[in-house]
Amino acid sequence: ENVEKKISETFFYKYEDIYSWPFVTEDSGIPINLLTLKHSFGYDCTRSVNLLLMDRQTLMYIAGNQVVLLDLKTKSQSYLRSSSGGGIGFIMAHPTKQYFAVGEKGKKPNLIIYDYPSLRPYRILRGGTEKAYVFGDFNNAGTLLASVGSSPDYMLTIWDWKQEKIVLRSKAFSQDVYKVTFSADNEEQLTTSGAGHIRLLALIFNHFCACKLCHISKKLSRLTLYTFSCKHLYVAIDLMLSWKEVTNVISGTEWGNLLLWEGGLIKVELCRAGHKPCHSGPVSQLVLDGELVTVGKDGFIRVWNFETIDAADAVDDTGLLEVEPMNELHVGRNVSLSFMSKVHDCGQPVWYAQDTNGAIWKLDLTFSNMTCDPECLYTFHSGRIEAMSVSPVTYLMATTALDRSVRIYDFISNSQLSEIRFKQGGTALTWAPRIVNPKGGVIAVGFEDGVVRIIEVYDPKGLPVLAGQTNTENAQINLKQAFKPHAAAVTALAYERNGDVLATGSKDKTVFFFAVEDKYEPIGFICVPGPVQALQWSPPSHVKSTLLILCENGFALQVPVPLPEEQDTVSTYQIKNLPTQHFHFYSIKSRIKVMNSPLEEEIALREKKRQEKEKAKLEWIKQQQKSGKEIEEEDPEEEPEEEPLPPLYIPEEPSPILCGFYSSPGKFWLSLGGYDSGFLYHCEFSSNDHQEDPENRQDEPFEVIPIEDTDNNPIHQISFCTNRLLMFCGMQNGALRVYPLQDKDISVNTLKEYWSLNVHDNDYGQIQGICSSFDDRFLITCGGDGNIFSFNILSPEDVHKELKAKIPSPRSGLEKEKAAEDIEDPNAYNIEEVKQKKEYERKMKEAEEKKKKKREELMALRNEFLFLLQKNQELPKHMQLHREVHL
Repeated sequence: ENVEKKISETFFYKYEDIYSWPFVTEDSGIPINLLTLKHSFGYDCTRSVNLLLMDRQTLMYIAGNQVVLLDLKTKSQSYLRSSSGGGIGFIMAHPTKQYFAVGEKGKKPNLIIYDYPSLRPYRILRGGTEKAYVFGDFNNAGTLLASVGSSPDYMLTIWDWKQEKIVLRSKAFSQDVYKVTFSADNEEQLTTSGAGHIRLLALIFNHFCACKLCHISKKLSRLTLYTFSCKHLYVAIDLMLSWKEVTNVISGTEWGNLLLWEGGLIKVELCRAGHKPCHSGPVSQLVLDGELVTVGKDGFIRVWNFETIDAADAVDDTGLLEVEPMNELHVGRNVSLSFMSKVHDCGQPVWYAQDTNGAIWKLDLTFSNMTCDPECLYTFHSGRIEAMSVSPVTYLMATTALDRSVRIYDFISNSQLSEIRFKQGGTALTWAPRIVNPKGGVIAVGFEDGVVRIIEVYDPKGLPVLAGQTNTENAQINLKQAFKPHAAAVTALAYERNGDVLATGSKDKTVFFFAVEDKYEPIGFICVPGPVQALQWSPPSHVKSTLLILCENGFALQVPVPLPEEQDTVSTYQIKNLPTQHFHFYSIKSRIKVMNSPLEEEIALREKKRQEKEKAKLEWIKQQQKSGKEIEEEDPEEEPEEEPLPPLYIPEEPSPILCGFYSSPGKFWLSLGGYDSGFLYHCEFSSNDHQEDPENRQDEPFEVIPIEDTDNNPIHQISFCTNRLLMFCGMQNGALRVYPLQDKDISVNTLKEYWSLNVHDNDYGQIQGICSSFDDRFLITCGGDGNIFSFNILSPEDVHKELKAKIPSPRSGLEKEKAAEDIEDPNAYNIEEVKQKKEYERKMKEAEEKKKKKREELMALRNEFLFLLQKNQELPKHMQLHREVHL
């Protein structure tokens, strides 16, 4: 008889054998350690459950393709990479905290159990889902692990995880499932929740013995409560194996009240006195910790009497029952709590909470006289990082996001130095070059309401200190100037190579130019055919200074630097005579695919047959003429009908331009999304650009380079190191690519070999910004998943430890300056609207003055007429003029 082999308790995998290494093109000679992760600055706080406490000192969370272990005392980080490179779905601690599970994403992903604190891979569970793990939970004894998968299978799997065996598999539901948990009191009971449902499940055991082996067969008995979308909003209070018995479940709601279910139906809705909701907004988590604890998006944590809730019943037809919480904690203003986790510190429970507005909190829920106030441990951007730039002189970077903050980081000491908040979200950002500010302290930031703000970063220790005061902060941010050139979100900012002009682009289809002085002065704006995606000034190697304007809808434009003295801005800032070259991208991908497919061979074969037929006919005619025979006109033979070739495909909606850059004067490279992804397109502005409607143009690139594995994963960001020997590409799936360039030029051969690493989340972590430090020692990336990563370029051994970021010293007299006037009203007029309003007021004033002058002239004529009438009356009757007499 075959005895089943068991996995030894002391068996471990090697981490080096399972984690996803960078991809390097074979035989390319590119070092595998070209880039190494240095630090993670962001936090994916909008992910539903992204906080795990292993002990009082170690906090764990998911950052793209890494699990970050953060030491709360030393603030140092260590990392575990995903094994597939497809991302990470969930993390969950074993009840003993001796292990933790990491559910991954990707094709047939792994579920890996790691030992703690050694971080050695202990078990690898395979075949639990097709694409991604969504959630997992250990039973109280720690012997079983339940996991649930995402679309398309939504598979619920129960694991004997120590033996890497599947005990039971079943489809959890037919729609998205967000969570699965074992009952705390009965390990044969499970609860899942998701889109429109809460499902209660019982594992039914049948024990029988045969041949000295004990087999356990298990099946699931189900009860489904159909409700609104339920994310982590339930607690099973009394779940019976027989559904005929009473089953009580309490769930939260999106409107803030609690629902008590009995036997699959809502028994009562719980609210506070005066029909106030239990929370002002969604209830994000319910915890049974002796009493019932509710966590709300309103920043409140409330504790309710468990017995009162369990015994609740409706008292009138409203179905509402008013209940007051026993205790409550308001964590803070602008706090949106989504999840909290408990750990014991010296025997005392300490809670750590995830704030979707970009923070991690330490909370004391003892509700006694000695209770500590909520402590904000870390702050981050909330949601997608919109833009990022690095200092041209030191190791500082600036970032902005729609959370209305601008943050400054030191990526040598791995710390956030300062932040400043505004009334609207940031959408674009660039650090002013050294030629504009030699100290490297000026940053231009664009916002979603069309405002551009010039801010300056400085070291407050350089300011004069008043008696009895000290400046202890590392860095401060000062608003230097605010102006509003646009009526919609600012999407691009670029300083001209000589530092004389700042160009700003927007979704409102305009590009505005400013003269860069101590105070930025408007030069004027131009209208473009589409929302602006990117702006790039020509490099110093080009003779003329021109601006490349890339629009989302497939247009590229080139304009020279507008000169302030040549612009007439009396009535409008619009520049109407600026020479403009247009390029309207026309898709050629379908033609490229035909040329590189069997279709091309079919076309060539048909053409060859036609030519051979024509040649044979001509030979026959020549022979007939030589023999002197008369050639009669024959009826043309009916050729067999050939199967029509498929037409070339041109997308109805133009593919979006994602990024681009100059290659030489008048020539540029483009990366497109949508149908036209998969290539880099080399384009050129026409030398005889007539004044035809740009919409009617159909401009084709003159060269294309296929980029491996980018048909459904286009390049979103491209940047170069300062010597242009490395090209960095940020991909839609959050991967980072590096192409070594030969002779600083881009060609088919140079883009065949590359280094690649999946860094940000593969589903929503598209890279938003990528740039190297001023000395090419470091690379920074930021993504749609809220993560910011710094990398050492080449190996860490090449980086000198004495490197230190230098915060710019303050301007002379800064402390005496009045605070710059900000623009807080999102509906404020932009620069052109102010100009047009002033022009309208001027015209109205002129019109009023003309009217007034006419009225005065009419009044004088009337007075003169009345005077003449009076004189006429004074004359003798025979001399008077009659009114009806006309001269």
